[in-house]
Amino acid sequence: MSENKKNNKLPMPGKVKKGFRFYVVTILALTLVMGMSMTAFAAGDDPLTVVNNLSDFIFGLIRAVGLILLGWGIVQVGLSLQSHDPSQRSNGFLTLAGGIVITFAKEILTLITG
Repeated sequence: MSENKKNNKLPMPGKVKKGFRFYVVTILALTLVMGMSMTAFAAGDDPLTVVNNLSDFIFGLIRAVGLILLGWGIVQVGLSLQSHDPSQRSNGFLTLAGGIVITFAKEILTLITG
């Protein structure tokens, strides 16, 4: 089954090809330089400050996931009320409750540990 397929590429002169290669390499190099050159500021001599900053960052990410789950739970409950589907309603309320727990995880842990 050898079918001859026609190549519909437009002809590109050598100077245009070299210019395009130069453009692509320049953009790639600038992207790599800007993306990988991040200034890191030292937190000082106190390692406890570093741990607290990392803890705040991680709990911020967890809070973002919790807010996403909270929004999705609200959407599920709303859709279940519209379609009168009890199983979807229970899933929506469980997602809503999980989102609330995950969103306030840091405060819950602070209350538990004292």
